Amino acid sequence: MKKYFGLYNTKLMRKHILKSNIRDLVFISVGVIAASIGLKGFLFPNNFLDGGAMGVSLLLQILTGFNLSVLIVLINLPFIFLGAKQISVLFAIKSSLAILALAILVQIIQVPTITDDKLLIAVFGGFLLGAGIGFSIRGGAVLDGSEVLAISISRRSSLTVGDFIAIFNVCLFGLAGLIVSVETAMYSMLTYFSASKTVDFIINGIEEYIGVMIVSNDAELIKAMIATKLERGVTVFRSDGGYGTKGNANPDRKILFCVVTRLEVSRVLLEVDKIDQTAFVIQYPIKDTKGGMIKRRPFH
Repeated sequence: MKKYFGLYNTKLMRKHILKSNIRDLVFISVGVIAASIGLKGFLFPNNFLDGGAMGVSLLLQILTGFNLSVLIVLINLPFIFLGAKQISVLFAIKSSLAILALAILVQIIQVPTITDDKLLIAVFGGFLLGAGIGFSIRGGAVLDGSEVLAISISRRSSLTVGDFIAIFNVCLFGLAGLIVSVETAMYSMLTYFSASKTVDFIINGIEEYIGVMIVSNDAELIKAMIATKLERGVTVFRSDGGYGTKGNANPDRKILFCVVTRLEVSRVLLEVDKIDQTAFVIQYPIKDTKGGMIKRRPFH
């Protein structure tokens, strides 16, 4: 009987993992298509920039005439290696495939001219690019690796993620204003604003850290998973059970709380579902953190 239930649970787990992977693939695919249309149909033909690594790629293409697809891969490559160390190997693999797919689409697709209005080009080009980045993050990957660098620097300095991204983009747009034109820099700032707000809308908040509270009858197993498999800090609160579906029950219940980056939330939810699909999980944004164990424990 135990063997039967063990096989049954294994089949359910595999089915759940497959479903999660398919969902991530759909999100990433939609993100890559949206970003490629935004780049090829709006920004690239009009020499408009975005922020981050994508903006650097577009600026280098304007200055050197080098192939944009190749630049997208080369500029993001160091961030992928950094992401493998800072976040996870799975995240790096997903991001590598997403960026490679974006580079291929930008190279092969042809998008007809939709409008010559520079304001519409900046707004809708930024919207499509932001949608692409947002959907890719929902799928556990990134199309722009600058945020990975921002996370790494924020952990080693007093700068927050938002501070670093702001400083990086001010320098980028300032350089574009000096080298290309002030008008291009101004429209590029509008493009970045449109893209960033779209990303915010799709992934529900630009905050880098997400607080995750978990209520489950398998709290000990989930706590061990977070501490050992995910290598993240976890806090246990003790509470009396309130009135729920089973009435006033579950005295001395344990509630788990951990803080992760928003790029890691999907993995936390997946691992919790493997243990208890009925677990009650609450997520809410956290502006910033200090101390604790947000990053992985160093190996000895």
